[in-house]
Amino acid sequence: MRRRDILAGFGAASFGAVPFGAAAPARAAGPAAYRRGNGADPETLDPHKTSTVAEATILLDLYEGLSTYGADGDLVPGAAAGWTTSADGLTWTFAMRPDGRWSNGDPVVADDVVHGFRRMLDPATGAKYASVLAPILNAEAVNRGAMPVDAVGVAAPDPLTVVIRLAQPTPYFVELMAHQASTPLHRPSLARFGDAFTRPGHLVSNGAYVLKDFSPNDRITAVRNPHHRDAAGIAIPRVEYIPTPDLAAAVRRFAAGEIDSLEDLPADQVKALKARFGAGVVLNPALGVLALMVNVRKRPLGDARVRRALSLALDREFLADAVWGETMLPAYSLTPAGLDNALPPPTMAGRDLSPLEREDAAVALLREAGYGPGGTPLAVELRYNITDNNRNTMVAIADMWRPLNVATAFAATDAKTHFAYLRDGGPFDIARMSWLADYADPQNFLFLVESGNDGFNSGRYANPAYDALMREAARETDLAARARILYRAEELFLADLPWIPLLHYRHKHLIGPRLRGFRPNLRGVSPTRWLSLA
Repeated sequence: MRRRDILAGFGAASFGAVPFGAAAPARAAGPAAYRRGNGADPETLDPHKTSTVAEATILLDLYEGLSTYGADGDLVPGAAAGWTTSADGLTWTFAMRPDGRWSNGDPVVADDVVHGFRRMLDPATGAKYASVLAPILNAEAVNRGAMPVDAVGVAAPDPLTVVIRLAQPTPYFVELMAHQASTPLHRPSLARFGDAFTRPGHLVSNGAYVLKDFSPNDRITAVRNPHHRDAAGIAIPRVEYIPTPDLAAAVRRFAAGEIDSLEDLPADQVKALKARFGAGVVLNPALGVLALMVNVRKRPLGDARVRRALSLALDREFLADAVWGETMLPAYSLTPAGLDNALPPPTMAGRDLSPLEREDAAVALLREAGYGPGGTPLAVELRYNITDNNRNTMVAIADMWRPLNVATAFAATDAKTHFAYLRDGGPFDIARMSWLADYADPQNFLFLVESGNDGFNSGRYANPAYDALMREAARETDLAARARILYRAEELFLADLPWIPLLHYRHKHLIGPRLRGFRPNLRGVSPTRWLSLA
């Protein structure tokens, strides 16, 4: 009850219970353009230099990798018509589409793909997502500058064949080929215009759309690519990507009929938005986790009993509902459900206990470790990056820990400072950590706490048994056997809890009545190619 009293002021401003669409003004027959709310203006439309979700949304329409995403978010052939892999999983052969065309009519050939990979990995490019291509043979050495770019394991034996050699089996490799890091580039445009190749009138792309106009702080406009193989089946002729950095203002523009969809919502308003727009508010699981990273080098946090006690005392359902307004899901595992190449994730101890039973179990563990009520108080500092939801989450957690005789202090900074501090090895007790996966495979979560992965494993967790399982999984080519190995690795993680999972992310969409064909999915992708307007 006390938590709920403390957080009573965190709720959303009411919009009133109005049926979906009823509060919006009558919409005249709209233009042929799909007006897509898209977070922020891109810093770049160079697919090899991009790093944000807003950029990825635009690039998914402009470009097509060897694979791409279908209407429901599943992987489908893209610039390649299909692919095969060798028995050892180390060689992938992609057959290019003979009818593949750039937006100026030039054929898309295998050399365009090879050139794209080499440019992405060239240290001179400064690609932020070069690590996406790390499974390719010699990719990491090339990106470090230790080998020349032509040493990367990608070849074009003929104009319609791309052969890629890997350093180790990678079951999720096809999904990496859908990432913007893997897009081919139109070499004559790059040679002619240099870094200016991304400007309207210069940009030649191979996706369903081609760049038409870029008006900063207003919109980016793309039109249907007439040379795309499926041009006749692309229903929306024009898409406008509208930056929406102020989500509350974006909701008002949506209600006024100025925007057809939003791909993020203000978390504190979701309940009110559901009351107003009904089925127009779409929430679905995402590839992300919010957790507390523990510095296992510090006493007493290095004691797994203490970490398990702190985890048991957390009311994740309350955090998901009251603090995050149903935009998150309670997390009792590191990996979310629904991943490819995976078993349903294991569950941490205590999930089936009542809140009082969890608190009793937590007290018993702490007393066993020499802390807890009536004993030595446990003092911890919680570090986090400042947002309203993050602050409210940390306040709630501190209150949940108070009955355990845990005294909590806070250290709050902006996001850039927070994550740089952790990456650079700054001292901490417990820190907020979030991860949005790049591909739908459990490895993309479990690798975070491998020893030596100091960029993410700032708490310096090191378990030789865990590392051995991750190495075994990396060598295993049988997908069912690999899934079992990764399951065992996550069981070890949940016993040790170097990170304490709190919540799994949900995608938050607001879909207007004009838009047809939107299908929520775990990856959160919805290429304009598969949508239509009423």
